[in-house]
Amino acid sequence: MHKKDILPVILCGGRGSRLWPLSRSSYPKQFISFSSQSSFSLLQKTIKRLSNFDNIDNPILICNEEHRFITAEQVKSIGVKPKSILLEPFGKGTTAAIALAALKAIENNTNPKLLILSSDHEIGNLKNFKESIKEGLSFADDGRLVTFGIMPTYAETGFGYIKTNEKLEAGIIKGYEIKKFVEKPNYEKAKEFVRDKHYVWNSGIFLFKATKILEEIKNHAPNTYEICAKSINVKNLDLDFQRIDRKIFSNCKESSIDISIMEKTKLGTMIPMDANWRDIGSWDQVWENSTKDKNGNSKRGNVILKEVKNSLFISENRLVVGLGVEELILIETSDAILVLNKRFSQKVKNIVEQFDKTKNLEGFEHKKIYRPWGNYESLVEDEKWKVKKIIVKPNQSLSLQSHKHRSEHWIVVRGIAKVEISENIFYLNENESAYIPKKALHRLSNPGNEILIIIEVQTGSYLGEDDIKRIEDYYGRVTNKD
Repeated sequence: MHKKDILPVILCGGRGSRLWPLSRSSYPKQFISFSSQSSFSLLQKTIKRLSNFDNIDNPILICNEEHRFITAEQVKSIGVKPKSILLEPFGKGTTAAIALAALKAIENNTNPKLLILSSDHEIGNLKNFKESIKEGLSFADDGRLVTFGIMPTYAETGFGYIKTNEKLEAGIIKGYEIKKFVEKPNYEKAKEFVRDKHYVWNSGIFLFKATKILEEIKNHAPNTYEICAKSINVKNLDLDFQRIDRKIFSNCKESSIDISIMEKTKLGTMIPMDANWRDIGSWDQVWENSTKDKNGNSKRGNVILKEVKNSLFISENRLVVGLGVEELILIETSDAILVLNKRFSQKVKNIVEQFDKTKNLEGFEHKKIYRPWGNYESLVEDEKWKVKKIIVKPNQSLSLQSHKHRSEHWIVVRGIAKVEISENIFYLNENESAYIPKKALHRLSNPGNEILIIIEVQTGSYLGEDDIKRIEDYYGRVTNKD
């Protein structure tokens, strides 16, 4: 086996709407840690579990343009340099994402085996995970499209299923011929599938040669192949990222690799994976995957529980007290509280879809917004004023900008700030402040080695984030919203 002949492809898209309010489109689940035992996000764990492979390359990551700096920062913080970070202007499903990754993988006339991984899985048994991948390598070398199945342990309606031609043998890792893929079933069907030894959960993990999957996409989804090939050939490089051409890619049909390719190909092989796999897609699965006390409860944050059973409580800010409840999930954030029976976990997505229609900001945007230089958090606001806490990382800087409709006051509460206002450049220490008039060119920087924290008070007739005119920016941001 040649060194580094496996190229991981990590799919970092998705909104994670069933994990609202922690997961929102501005900062979705793959960038969040749901475990009280680890500070690493789901994405970081996905990358770190590959470190025990001795023949694996640095990964290709595929994410939405909006999340590019979050993705890059999280990967950098665990000491990994991606082979590439591809930026989709909008999600078009896994077929397009995998096609783009495969096209990128063969740019230098190589043909690696692509290990396709979702960024929202937990794997409890890394040894068995590696063994299943190892079994799949020979099938991939023979031109097969390998997918990995999980033996179902209960009737789950949130997963897709794979049916094999022959009955599965517990504890045996081998290749099975695929009979069909089944979309997420209702509860009665799911119970049937658990009893029937021909069905496994669809893990969404794949292994195949780059050229082979491209051949199958070209055969079964030629329009997707053509659009992806054209859109990635427009070499739009931006710092550590490669942008996919927006205009061309907009014509791509949205589809999943299961439906467009795996259900049609004659090359599919399923290999069981007994690795304590979890798809962290809903709150009941977070509870299932968490460390629990003797009463079956999992809690994080400022939480007190009395006479509570089989429940999940998470508090980000306030004291939360539970008394005399069972099978409950309660998630508290600075701007929203979710309370539900565990059985309704899959239906949280419906509430988020309702937010989209009613334009509730809390449905898709956190109070804390991440930027390449740090983050800001809206603390309190009214129609004509707003107070923010701004954190700037060491040696980072906001853009040189101006505002048409608002003025700003900056008060340093920690660190040292370098301030540019029009032609003036000066420094502020703790408890010092500056006033930025409306329309004045200005920039805030952190020249020190510690974080800079300021309180910003905005006043004006309009306080939207789109009232920013950027003149210079160190991060190549080209739109006002970036």
